[in-house]
Amino acid sequence: MDLKQYVSEVKDWPKEGVNFKDITTIMDNGEAYGYTTNKIVEYAKSKNVDIVVGPEARGFIIGCPVAYAMGIGFAPVRKEGKLPREVIRYEYDLEYGSNVLTMHKDAIKPGQRVLITDDLLATGGTIEAAIHLVEKQGGIVAGIAFIIELAYLKGMDKIKGYDVLTLISYDE
Repeated sequence: MDLKQYVSEVKDWPKEGVNFKDITTIMDNGEAYGYTTNKIVEYAKSKNVDIVVGPEARGFIIGCPVAYAMGIGFAPVRKEGKLPREVIRYEYDLEYGSNVLTMHKDAIKPGQRVLITDDLLATGGTIEAAIHLVEKQGGIVAGIAFIIELAYLKGMDKIKGYDVLTLISYDE
């Protein structure tokens, strides 16, 4: 299946000069969403993962159906102040400022094999933060899966050494 035909491109959103890749048109097509989920499930099974992790909110959209299909758990990575129990946190720099992501302190057990999922790899900061949170708890990042990679933003540079699946890649 050519998933690119199901991605909507929205020019100048959320700001002028950005050509936004919208995956909601994959999600609202049962065949495309099922295909996407099944491809990531196949990848996750090949990596023998024990749990799926995803950053809000699109990491949930990708990771939850994968975890459900595999009969394993899902652990969310959220912005600071959104999780109700004790958390670990990771602060990272953005182009103009910084961001903080958190995860429940007991979400990952030492030695668990983890699949991290998200809709899109751009500059890699969010996934780098998720990796840090998983590894800080003793988890093993067995794989990382994205629907889309914006290769021209060089996000792969931040996750070198990790096994990565991308279903769609844009070079420009």
